[in-house]
Order: sequence, then C-alpha cells, then structure tokens
Amino acid sequence: MTYGTIQSVSLDRIALISDVHGNLTALEAVLRDIDTRGVERIINLGDFVGKGPRGADVVDRCDKECDVNIRGNWDDFLHTIGDDDAPEMRWWRDEVREDQLEWLRTLPLSYELMMSGRRIRLYHASARSPHHRVRETHTREEFEGMFANTAMTGPGPAPTVVGYGDIHRTYVETWPDRMLFNVGSVGNPLDEPVPSYAILEGEPENEEPAPFGIQFVRVPYDVEAEIAAAADLGMPALEAYAKELRTAVYRGLP
Repeated sequence: MTYGTIQSVSLDRIALISDVHGNLTALEAVLRDIDTRGVERIINLGDFVGKGPRGADVVDRCDKECDVNIRGNWDDFLHTIGDDDAPEMRWWRDEVREDQLEWLRTLPLSYELMMSGRRIRLYHASARSPHHRVRETHTREEFEGMFANTAMTGPGPAPTVVGYGDIHRTYVETWPDRMLFNVGSVGNPLDEPVPSYAILEGEPENEEPAPFGIQFVRVPYDVEAEIAAAADLGMPALEAYAKELRTAVYRGLP
C-alpha cells in the first residue's frame, strides 16, 4: 500500500542563553555543550556582567559566539555606577573595559523571529523594561503584559511565544494560543545549582503551523574552579557568590 511521499523538512535549532553574570567557567561549559549538539546559532538574553568575577571575558566571548545579544538590567545600569557608589558595585564596573560598557548599554532590548508559525519575542525581563521583574508565580495581568507591545518592544503583530531570563529559574507556561517560558541562568541559577539554557527547534521563517519544540538543558561544570577564580581576583561579596553557586539559594533570602 502506498501512502505517498514524505517530504523531508529542515528544522532549525537555536540555543538561548541568559544571565551569565561574569561566570566564565559556566559559560565555557555551556558553549561546549551547544557545540557538541551541533547547534550553530546562539541568542543571549542579557546580564553578561555583575555578581561574578569575569564580566569582561564573558562580554568578549559572547560578542564572538552569539548571533544576537540582548541588553539585561546589569548591562543597562553598569555604566551609571559612580565613584561614590558601593565598593562592590565599583569593582564590577571597573572590571569591564570602557568600550565594553558602551557596547552593553547600546545592545537591543528585544528580538523577534518567526518559527513554525509562531511569532517569538525574546527579551531580558519583561516587555516593559529590562528592570521590571516578572517571576514564575505571576498574576494573569502580568502574563498578559509579557505579550504586549510597548515602547520597549515597538509596534507590530503581538507574539504568540515569549522567552525571557532575569529570574534565573526555568519554567514554561502554556495557554491555548500562547506560551511563556524562562531559559534560566548560565552563570547564577537559582532553581538548582546547575547552569541551564534552552533550545528552540522548528521551521525558520515559516508562517504556517509546523512542528515546534522547546528543550531545556542542564550542564554541570566545575563550581569550585569558578569560586577559586573569583577569590584569586579579589572579587567582593565572595562568600555570598559562593553560596549561591553551590546551593542555588538567593543571597537575599533570610
């Protein structure tokens, strides 16, 4: 019995990373994993710097490896830190070169693409601002706001899929007509102490419904080597940083 010819369809895969926060050891582990899987395109959802010791190296690495880089909240305000601000904030500012500060503050705030009939919008924290946080335990109003066209995102068709970073925790929420997901954090995960990133898979630039997938990937790395690097560089707030990396417990919790 003949059922007809099945046409081969080429699916594109895109890696989404976020919140590296100067953790070069974790970034290198994730980039190796992405390369091993044969994924050739990477989009970075921001927060290259702060909290960790090697923001300058992370900026250079992401500038080289990522096809798209989006501005996060740390990237946006780092250049505004003054000499009268807290010593640890000045340390993270001064660890980054002047040309990198300029590069970070001029990155785009959002990015859109079409895949398998889904209009996908990516940004760091929310459609309102890279500084406006929407957690995984959000309200219905906050959910709706993630898909809104704002001064930050600009006009145009509303997205059906939104991906973001900022909260350092992976999750996915689906409704009949929309999907919201968080890629987690490469350098400072706060759900489990293992870096995470996401892979989108689908037919690129296809406006018709087609197979589509989101995969979350966890990549173990040498946590103690990263903590030792921070200690060698004399990074402030080392104890809090080490605790977060080892336990995924946010330093601001009691």
